[in-house]
Amino acid sequence: MGGRVPRLVRAVPVLVGVALGVALLPASPALAHNSLTGSNPANGAKVAAAPAAVELRFLAKLDPGRTKITVTGPDNVPAAGGEPTFSGSRVRVPFAPGAAGLYIVDYQLPSSDGHPVKGEVRFTLTTGTAAAPPSPSVTPSASPTPSPTPSSAAPASPSTTPVAAAGTDDAGRGWLWAAGGLVLLAALAAGLFLRRRRASRT
Repeated sequence: MGGRVPRLVRAVPVLVGVALGVALLPASPALAHNSLTGSNPANGAKVAAAPAAVELRFLAKLDPGRTKITVTGPDNVPAAGGEPTFSGSRVRVPFAPGAAGLYIVDYQLPSSDGHPVKGEVRFTLTTGTAAAPPSPSVTPSASPTPSPTPSSAAPASPSTTPVAAAGTDDAGRGWLWAAGGLVLLAALAAGLFLRRRRASRT
């Protein structure tokens, strides 16, 4: 009996060390990865008054040279008002609010084990600058129907057939006058001839 008790006493520290080692094994990878612990505004929050800056809090200290933070608003419009400032495990980004709507804060940072950590925080701004209305599409006005213009062409000349007929009548009348004149001259000549014959007989 006396030999077994000292052996158990000496085994206790070994068992305690093994138990602590087993308990710490799952925690080591978790501690190696940096992760987000909180934000202001909080993820999923709805805020009426826009904050001066967006703040992200992480589990471990941040490396400013390898940490990337972007803030975008509705229609993917950038909403970061300046460069981020770091303080240990915290980072603050000046906020430049625009239209009311959903804002997304994307972050990317390295962990001590070399694996990058990516994530985002979303919050909704319920008041803000009114979004510019879309410009109305310019529809070409219907071209006015041209009013009928009076034709500049000269009116059609009347048919020349009546003119030709009138000319024909004038010509016919001319021939009649000429024929009448010839008959009259012939009659006068005949009369003179007869008078001369009568005069010569007497």
